[in-house]
Amino acid sequence: MGLSERKKEINSRRKRRAQLARMKSKLPTLDEAGKAKYAEKLRRMTPGAEQIISDWNLEAK
Repeated sequence: MGLSERKKEINSRRKRRAQLARMKSKLPTLDEAGKAKYAEKLRRMTPGAEQIISDWNLEAK
């Protein structure tokens, strides 16, 4: 039996939160090109990406 839609949503949120934590821990070692790549990954990964990008100072405005 498959997962209910709610369980799928919860699992994807947990995975996204774990991915964001891993990405944030690697931020200090990134150069400008790496930060731009991370910004693009965030845009594909999560709907609230612009807020995260501005909080993490990934792109200059």
